[in-house]
Amino acid sequence: MRVLLAEDDRMIGAAVVEALRDAAYAVDWVRDGELAIEAIRNETYDIVLLDLGLPAVDGFDVLKKMRGGDARLPVIILTAREALDDRIRGLDLGADDYLIKPFEIRELLARMRAVTRREGSGAPPILSNGKLQLDPATREASYFGEKAVLSAREFALLQALLLRPGVILSRAELERHIYGWSEEVESNAVEFLIHAVRKKLGVMAIRNVRGVGWMVDHSK
Repeated sequence: MRVLLAEDDRMIGAAVVEALRDAAYAVDWVRDGELAIEAIRNETYDIVLLDLGLPAVDGFDVLKKMRGGDARLPVIILTAREALDDRIRGLDLGADDYLIKPFEIRELLARMRAVTRREGSGAPPILSNGKLQLDPATREASYFGEKAVLSAREFALLQALLLRPGVILSRAELERHIYGWSEEVESNAVEFLIHAVRKKLGVMAIRNVRGVGWMVDHSK
């Protein structure tokens, strides 16, 4: 899943980016409101993590512009502003949740899972096509009795495929689910991850459509 983090504090931003990548999210990080608006216009995200005290355009105005163009994109406000009026304003403008800094990363991840499930844009608690199962909470996958805990990027790849069973995803589409803007992607990175997942679960867990991409079987 792809996340936009709009946070101007470099220490907080770097810590959140690292934690999200460790949790198998692809993260794009911007440090002001104008860049956040531009990113939302030009990229497709599964969720936005939005600070309120952004330079150029503050978080409330970013949220207003977002809701003018996409009413369904999940948004969690991350802010040090704990006043009741700020919380009410953020929620009334369309935020799905409001988390006060400092916060525990585990709580942020749980809220992200809950919000994306509630909005219908994220993964259910267990992803399955009837043969292959993936648990987002533990990163454990199983396929016809073979079970394995996946690395963050192995998980991100398999999650992208299981969210669209029966659909062929190209290398570029898979890279978009796995890597953020600032991450260097080697030319054979997707093939390497697919090989690693097949080694753990079996060669038939992921199907290759030569010259087009990869897929998992449709749910049965």
